[in-house]
Amino acid sequence: MAELKKELGLLHVFCIAGGAMISSGLFILPGIAFEIAGPAIILSYALAGLLMIPTMLSQAELATAMPKSGGSYFFVERTLGPLAGTVAGLANWLSITLKASFALIGIGALAALIAPGDALWLEKLVAVGACLVFAALNVFSVKGTGRLQIWLVAGLLCILAVYIAFGAFAPRNETRFADFLKEGWPSVFAVAGMVFVSYGGLTKVVDVSGEVRNSARNVPLGMFLAFAVVNVLYVLVVTVTVNVLPSSVLSGSKAPLTEGARAMFGPAGAILVSIAALFAFATTANAGILSASRSPMAMSRDGLLPRVLARTNRRFNTPIFAIAFTVAFAIPAVTLLSVADLAKTASTMMILMFILVNVAVIIMRQSGFQSYRPRFRAPLYPWLQIAAIGTYGFLIVEMGTIPQVLTGLFALLSGLWYLFYVHRRINRESVFVYMVKNIVSRHIKRSGLEEELRQIALDADHTKLDRFDRLIQECEILDIKESLTARDLFRRVAGVLARRLDAKEETLYELLLERERQSPTVVKPGLAIPHVIVKGEHV
Repeated sequence: MAELKKELGLLHVFCIAGGAMISSGLFILPGIAFEIAGPAIILSYALAGLLMIPTMLSQAELATAMPKSGGSYFFVERTLGPLAGTVAGLANWLSITLKASFALIGIGALAALIAPGDALWLEKLVAVGACLVFAALNVFSVKGTGRLQIWLVAGLLCILAVYIAFGAFAPRNETRFADFLKEGWPSVFAVAGMVFVSYGGLTKVVDVSGEVRNSARNVPLGMFLAFAVVNVLYVLVVTVTVNVLPSSVLSGSKAPLTEGARAMFGPAGAILVSIAALFAFATTANAGILSASRSPMAMSRDGLLPRVLARTNRRFNTPIFAIAFTVAFAIPAVTLLSVADLAKTASTMMILMFILVNVAVIIMRQSGFQSYRPRFRAPLYPWLQIAAIGTYGFLIVEMGTIPQVLTGLFALLSGLWYLFYVHRRINRESVFVYMVKNIVSRHIKRSGLEEELRQIALDADHTKLDRFDRLIQECEILDIKESLTARDLFRRVAGVLARRLDAKEETLYELLLERERQSPTVVKPGLAIPHVIVKGEHV
C-alpha cells in the first residue's frame, strides 16, 4: 500500500478547513435555528465558535506530533487503544460523511428552486449526482481537489463580504431583536449544539495532515486562520440576516440568506447569494468526501476494517475503495434522512469525537513518551481540555433524545464490531496501557509505539537517516539486569547474533573471547566495545 503524496500547502489547508465550515450551517440552519431560539441564535453561533477553540488547539497539538492521514482516528486509537479507536474512527467517518451529505442536500435544494412545482425528486437526484462528481474528483487527484477548493472558497468569501458590507448599512430594526432571549438559555445551548457541526469542519483537515507539506507549520496555522475568518463571518452574516428579515419570513426558512439578499438587493441579490450557497455546499461536500475517506483507509491499514479499504489506485495514488465506501453511505443518507436529523446526528457524533480527542491530549502529555514531541502545544493544559470534555458532555445532553439514542446505538454497534472482528486481529499496546504499566512499575520495556511516533516525526520532517542511524535503529538490544562476567556476556551475545547472522553460536563465542585475549575492549570504567569481524558483506 503506497503512501499518499504530500501535495497540499498552507492555502489548501485554509481552504479545506474554511470551506468545510461554511455550508448548510450558514445557508440553511439559521432559519431552522431561529424557529427554536429566536434572535438569540446570534449568541448560539458565537458560543458554538468558542466551544470549538479547545478541540482546535488539541487537534493542532496532536497533528504536529502525529501528522497522519485519518489523523483524528489515529490519535485516539494510539492513545486509548483499538476499542476506543474503532468507535472514534467510525464516529469521525460518520460525522464527516453526514456533514458532506448535508451539503449535498443543499446543492439539490438550490436546483429544486428553479424547477416548477414540488421538485423533491430533482433535489435528491441532483444531490446524488453531485456526490458522484466529487467522488470522481477525489479519486483522480488530491491536488486537483485542493485547487478546486481554493477557487470555490475565494468566490464564496467575496460574496459573503459583499453581503455583510451592504447589511452593515441597512437600518437597524429594533423589533427584530425584541425579546432577544424569549426562548431562554436552554434553547440557545440546544441551537449551539445543532450548529456546532458547522464549525466542526475546521478540524477535519487533520484527517489529511499526512498529505500536507510542512505539516508542523501549515496544519495549525491554516486551522487558526480559517477559524478566525469563518467565525467572524458566521456571527456577522447571522446578525445581518436577523436584522433585515421579518421573523415570519426567517423562522423555518430553508434559504434564509437568499431571502436576506432579496430583501436588500432584490432578485439580483438572491441570485448572487444562491451562487455563494452553491460554492459553500460544493466546498463542504468536496472537503467532506476527501477527509471522510481517510478514516476507513487508516483503520484498514491498522486492521480495524477489511484490508481492501486501504488499497490505493496505482495511477492516481488515491484511496479509491475508501472513497467508494464513503459515497456508498452518503447516497442513502441524502435520499432518506431529513435536514434536522442529519444536523443533530452529525453534531452528536462529532462532539463525541471531540471528547475523545481532548482525552487523548491529556493521556499523551501524562504518558512521558519521549517520542511525543509536538511542534505546537495547546495552552492552559489540562484545564482547557477538562473544561471542554465537561462542556461537550453537557451539549450532548442538550441535543435531545433521538440523537442520544442514535449515538448510543452507534457506540454499541461499534463495540460489537470490535468484539467480533477487531479483537482477535489486533494486539497493539496503547499509550494509556503503557502509562498505567509505567505507574505500576518503572521497569518496563520500551513500547513499540514510541518507535512508531519517532518514525512519523522523521517522515514529517523529511529527515534522512545516515548509515550510523540505520545501524542503531536495526541493532539488537539486550537489557541485562544482573551482573555478568565477560564470558557469560559473550555467550549471551553470541546466542542472539548467531540467529541473526545465520552463524554458529560457538564460533562467534570463540571469536569474541579471542579478541578480548588479544587486547581488552574496555574504553573506560563502565564502557566496553567488544567487536569481531565475520565473513560476508552488509552483515
